[in-house]
Amino acid sequence: MKPFTQLQGDAVAIEGRNIDTDQIIPARFLKKNRAEGYGEYLFHDLRIDAATQTPTGFVLNQPLFKQATVLVADHNFGCGSSREGAVYTLADFGFRAILAPSFGDIFYSNCLKNGLLPIRLDAEILSALRALIQDTAVRTGQVIPIAVDLETCTVHWPGLDRPLAFSIDPFWRECLLKGVDEVALTLSYQNEIDAFEKKHYVERPWLSA
Repeated sequence: MKPFTQLQGDAVAIEGRNIDTDQIIPARFLKKNRAEGYGEYLFHDLRIDAATQTPTGFVLNQPLFKQATVLVADHNFGCGSSREGAVYTLADFGFRAILAPSFGDIFYSNCLKNGLLPIRLDAEILSALRALIQDTAVRTGQVIPIAVDLETCTVHWPGLDRPLAFSIDPFWRECLLKGVDEVALTLSYQNEIDAFEKKHYVERPWLSA
């Protein structure tokens, strides 16, 4: 996966608490070949009218947000089933970061494993940000850019006095910065592991007898 260090991206707001993984990607699409991309299935049943099979007025159908790479959501985003396809479809659509007050636990873990950065921030701050995104789009036809810096663990957008800090497990921060999964990160320390084992067996020769 691509390393994640810094991101400057257009933001789009999705309203509603408890948006579950079945809304993010309906189960019937999970048998599709991942190699062909899952992006077209993101929020499919909200973006496509079931009766006419034509696009709805859903926010991700609006041309203004076609290039959005930062999703701003509400409480408990990604709850429900453990399907990893929910992360695949968000990543394949083009999202690199998601800001929300809270996430479904398994969804949060799946994001980290697939190079999609989930950021927890204060609910009131994100409510104001979603309103700002929507109001700016209506009044000016412009998007709100959001800057995410994983090296300093900060996020910033216009109107803030200073960047906001967020927390992330140091292990997963290192994985994302390097663009590797758990196995690849472990293997990157092979020389240190070999040195430790050699010293360990020298000091405890009976273990290798």
